[in-house]
Amino acid sequence: MAQASPTQPYVLVIGAAGIDSKGRANVPLTLGTSTPGTVRVSVGGVARNIADNLARLGVETLLLSAVGDDASGKRVINSAEQVGINIDFCVVSEEYHTSAYLALLDEHGNLAMSVGDMEIMACLSPERIEQKRNLIQNAEMVIFDCSLSQDTIDTLFKITNRYKAPVCADPTSVTLAPKLKPHLPNIHIITPNVTEAEVLCGCSIENEDEAITAARQLVNAGVKMAIITLAEAGVVYATASASGHIPARAADVVDSTGASDALTATVVFGLLNDIPTDESIRLGVSAAALTLACTDTVCMNLSLDLLYDHLVI
Repeated sequence: MAQASPTQPYVLVIGAAGIDSKGRANVPLTLGTSTPGTVRVSVGGVARNIADNLARLGVETLLLSAVGDDASGKRVINSAEQVGINIDFCVVSEEYHTSAYLALLDEHGNLAMSVGDMEIMACLSPERIEQKRNLIQNAEMVIFDCSLSQDTIDTLFKITNRYKAPVCADPTSVTLAPKLKPHLPNIHIITPNVTEAEVLCGCSIENEDEAITAARQLVNAGVKMAIITLAEAGVVYATASASGHIPARAADVVDSTGASDALTATVVFGLLNDIPTDESIRLGVSAAALTLACTDTVCMNLSLDLLYDHLVI
């Protein structure tokens, strides 16, 4: 892609951008046979979803990702341009095809199982991250997902530590979350779900109190702010000075994909705009609820006014 140096404050988001194919069952799933339901295809990828939400909230957002030189890649790029994401630094690869995510949702809209094809993330090598260190140095916040390789994540933290750039890390999945364990003291914000938090903390989480304990454990390990999502039970959070639980806003779940990405983006938006921590997380919970009620991976009409209209008090 053509590259133009940013001229105003920005958030740098690094990680996956691709195509999501999601099938939601109309009745309980039965393995080994077809289940009636609906199938939708949209742009996705954790990093891309976060960038999309940030851009809709008016944040200058740079996306460092990789797409293939194919129809799916063009769809991802076009979508990013339409919402105002700066994709000047994205890689267009002739070697790999655009990443793809296949999700199967139950009749309640909750994820039953999924498959991710992320081979193209090899394009975001340690060398490429080092080449883009000036983007990291000047970012207000660096957000990344764990689709990056361990070597790339290690290199990224060397650079963010060098320039004291604040980092927000999305563990992404149970299998990918362990990549963050060596770097917990260098993370400003981390946003695991319950199973990812169990991996990071090495403990079982069965209820709200245990989730708060786990969030505090992450803070004790060096994380500045730990937010653990509890699905329909809301979120818990901890910092060095406070901890608590914010219940979920009641919503009809259409599709759970992208809800946590919306929360992450909105919390970052709030903190960068000097909104108090508790209020920023409440806005994030509102964003997650709005996304849960959408057929798309992001809430297309997301705005600060809409978030406050749905704020959990």
